[in-house]
Amino acid sequence: MSEVKKPPSSGESGRWTRFVTARPRLSLLLALVVTALAVLAGGGVADRMGSGGWEDPDARSTYAAKVLEREFPGSQPNLLLLVDAAGPGASGVDDPAVAAEAERLTAQLASEQGVAGVGSYWRTHLPALRSEDGRQALIAARVLGDEKTRAAVLERIAPHYRGGHGPVNVSLGGPVAVQREVTTTIQEDLLRAEVIALPVTLVLLVLVFGSAVAALLPLGVGIVAILGTNAVLRGLTEFTDVSVFAQNLTTALGLGLAIDYALFIVRRFREELAAGRDPAAAVGATLRTAGRTVLFSALTVAVSLSAMLFFPMYFLRSFAYAGVAVVLLAAAAALILLPAALVLLGERVNSLDLRRLWRRNRPGAGAGTPGAAAGAEAGRGWAWTTALVMRRAPVFAIATTAGLLLLGLPFLGVKFGSVDDRQLPETAASHLVQQQIRDGFPGSPGAGLTVLAEGAAGPADLAAYRDRLAALPGVRVDGPVSSGSRPGYAYISVVTDGEPVGQRAQDLVGEVRKVDAPFDTAVTGQAAVLVDAQKAISEKLPAALALVVLATLLLVFLLTGSVLIPVQAVLLNALSLTAMFGAVVWVFQDGHLSGPLSFTSTGDIETTLPVLMFCIAFGLSMDYGVFLISRIKEEYERTGDHEGAVRTGLVRTGGLITAAAVILAVVMVAIGSSRVTNTKMLGLGIALAVLMDALVVRSLLVPAVMKLTGRATWWAPGPLRRLHERFGLSEGESAPTAPPKTAGEAPGDAPEPDRIPAGSR
Repeated sequence: MSEVKKPPSSGESGRWTRFVTARPRLSLLLALVVTALAVLAGGGVADRMGSGGWEDPDARSTYAAKVLEREFPGSQPNLLLLVDAAGPGASGVDDPAVAAEAERLTAQLASEQGVAGVGSYWRTHLPALRSEDGRQALIAARVLGDEKTRAAVLERIAPHYRGGHGPVNVSLGGPVAVQREVTTTIQEDLLRAEVIALPVTLVLLVLVFGSAVAALLPLGVGIVAILGTNAVLRGLTEFTDVSVFAQNLTTALGLGLAIDYALFIVRRFREELAAGRDPAAAVGATLRTAGRTVLFSALTVAVSLSAMLFFPMYFLRSFAYAGVAVVLLAAAAALILLPAALVLLGERVNSLDLRRLWRRNRPGAGAGTPGAAAGAEAGRGWAWTTALVMRRAPVFAIATTAGLLLLGLPFLGVKFGSVDDRQLPETAASHLVQQQIRDGFPGSPGAGLTVLAEGAAGPADLAAYRDRLAALPGVRVDGPVSSGSRPGYAYISVVTDGEPVGQRAQDLVGEVRKVDAPFDTAVTGQAAVLVDAQKAISEKLPAALALVVLATLLLVFLLTGSVLIPVQAVLLNALSLTAMFGAVVWVFQDGHLSGPLSFTSTGDIETTLPVLMFCIAFGLSMDYGVFLISRIKEEYERTGDHEGAVRTGLVRTGGLITAAAVILAVVMVAIGSSRVTNTKMLGLGIALAVLMDALVVRSLLVPAVMKLTGRATWWAPGPLRRLHERFGLSEGESAPTAPPKTAGEAPGDAPEPDRIPAGSR
């Protein structure tokens, strides 16, 4: 036993252990200082984030939009003032008193700094700016600048226009108002999600650990990771655009992964204490085993999330920034700060066992036997389930695979669209304005396509080009409008019936771009931005998928030394996501459960969301897969019994993985309680994927497949075996001594959850 207690004195693991445990009080003090600095550095980060980022910045549609904003700010209004003739005696928007007040508001808006291209129904008398019942009309303007500048301008001017003005009542809409309301709604929802998730998570951790002290440690690691990531994001906003939606991922992964990692670290540490080690030696053994697995797991998740850097949209890139940062910070806190705390706590990590409160009256629940019977029963349950699956492996493999594929079938009918005001709840002010415009106005102001013409184009050339556009089926063409300030620029509007980003509008983008012109043209508008975004995703998707797949194959090979297991990991991980993708289309695109979940279905899915959800869910699936595979590998190396290793791996880690998945799902459901549809979709979809992976794929499909592949699971050709022997990852030189049996635990019984045998993670 003295040899077991001796901490490592050489090698990398020994230096690492000494680094994190030599001065634990100083380590924790420095962590407290760094966390406090992170709070200060990350303060106000949400106010510096954007709510857009779905367009390709290098696309022609983006270029055209920038030129039009500079040369023709009135061509693409992003702020709409809905003027309602609500005054007593007002006959409608053409009433002289209403017209006079509307003209005053129009002139006032035109004088605002940062606002250009102001127009109104009362100045232009365009039918599209007047409601069909004549009770409402629009003032349209362009708020200049980037997202942050536009938001600041809106915050400054909105109070002067919103509300009653004599005979009229004014409401604000348009993309600028929608984006600002999305940002504020997300901030409010995120705070509510944290208020929900933190106490519920703490209760679940207490149920898992028993000890209140042990339960607080993972929560502390998660909070440190979240605060640190907010500081990182705040720094990134100085150099690049960052989406406010990324904060939701920071909270979800910060809590979820930090809890996962701390769960395995603390569990292993408690086990090492039970095996007779002192706190310092227990930490050393923990870092050599579970610590290495945590580090490997964090690397696989980070690689999966980093694939979003391939895409040009800053919405997706923001999730890569936030995801990689929070994963690495969670792993660092779990592997550096947590061990220091464990050294100081020692045996006190088991203090405040709250489970004793409901065990006192249980027969046979005496001192020294907390939960032994329950733990044995849980272990026998996993053993029975695994044995049944492996006895009927073909049946379970086929049935589970078929069931998952069936759940994913709705995704074959996916339709892609863009974000609009319907992301917000029906009661949101900007949503109400946009809905009134959709329902009551002939056409959709700001919708349709705008064609930018550049170069030395004479009136005859522009007229001929306009006629060719007008010859396209089902369109109305307005213009051309030439620049009065600088020659060489003009634009033509092309409008068609139907939704602004419907299939007809998307088809029209290609048709317009094919029309010959004797000058340079660039097409923009909602449909053009969507088409260009889809093109960018389709071009970058193969490289992103290749990174995820190849990195997974390589990392799992380094962990296992097997050729078949990495292939299984990729295929089974992908299969675990089918239910998520099918549910996203069935619920959010087709509108099922829109009432209970309180959202408005637009009939499509935002283009970037499937990519985002794949990268997150695939990474989390690998997280659980790593813990299970590494445990099975360790047992196989120890015993040489393939089927026994699979059974033992499930028995020792099944309950732990399930607990971690349930906790992460709770966090994601809290995020999914958001009133913004995309955030709701992200949270609930990832929660479903996590539960399906832990409860179906890891519990049923993995043991069935590994039973069918048998000992061939571990095969690798000679050169690859030698490569693994040289560069592969290992859990340590030998498995630690198993903890002693507690009183009342029969031979062969599985230990209780907080006393999982050595080697588990």
